[in-house]
Amino acid sequence: MTAPVIRPMRREDLEDLADITATSYYEVDARTYQRAWPDPVRRPASRNGHWLHRTGQALVTDPGGCWVAEVDGAVVGGAVSRVRELMWILASFAVRPEHQGQGIGAQLLAAAMHHGRGCLRGMFSASADPGAVRRYRLAGFDLHPQMMLTGVVDRDAIPVVERVREGTASDIDLMDSVDRRTRGAAHLSDHELLLAQFRLVVTDHSTGSGYAYVDDDGVPVLVAATNRRTAARLMWEALASTRPGSQVSVQHVTAANAWALDVGLAARLAIHQSGYLCLRRMKPPVPYLHHGSLL
Repeated sequence: MTAPVIRPMRREDLEDLADITATSYYEVDARTYQRAWPDPVRRPASRNGHWLHRTGQALVTDPGGCWVAEVDGAVVGGAVSRVRELMWILASFAVRPEHQGQGIGAQLLAAAMHHGRGCLRGMFSASADPGAVRRYRLAGFDLHPQMMLTGVVDRDAIPVVERVREGTASDIDLMDSVDRRTRGAAHLSDHELLLAQFRLVVTDHSTGSGYAYVDDDGVPVLVAATNRRTAARLMWEALASTRPGSQVSVQHVTAANAWALDVGLAARLAIHQSGYLCLRRMKPPVPYLHHGSLL
């Protein structure tokens, strides 16, 4: 095998990288999942659309943060990172399983981190893969264990939620303000990507402001608020839209966000440990449940 070449990502690389991320993430899930969890499923090609759209936008907004690794002319890995205000975010990072353990990941990570050299903070979500976690710690990131809540929502436990409304693009300024307060940087144009994929619910009242993005299954995929009580109301609003009897999984709960654990336990969901939130020069955002790639 020839030495890998690390080069800037091009638009024609996107389809290859979508396949690489689906393969790599599934392989990690298959190795690390617990028996009590649903069996891992490889992301089908039909669901690559949102990944391709997000990554294509990163090539426009953050070309300096998008890199691929080539071996013998074939793309074998990639890293996508964003800078939002003074925060560096690693959105996607994968190497084909057969090319792992050869230093390719370390080179890709170094290239992506250079994009954030002027940032005060760094943040990304990681799997429980021991090799990857070791690399992140050696790169200077603090590792905060994440939990997930799984099970069937107890419909009788759902409270009446008031002062929560459907959100629109006109709420982006409000959401950016909440972002700065919770995680230290706004999402900016990333809100447009999230709005294109998820339902948005918002609350803006004298007792607290916040928002939640909710997927088609009623799972909150990002929650941010000015206080814990408001965040809990938003999470309940999301869970109220789950289908009766359906299994749900709420991801990315850190120990600092015990309010989310309390909501999950009240809804009769089980708590499991799952991966890490990797942070540099910052504490875990509170009250906040981060999105897996846009954080």
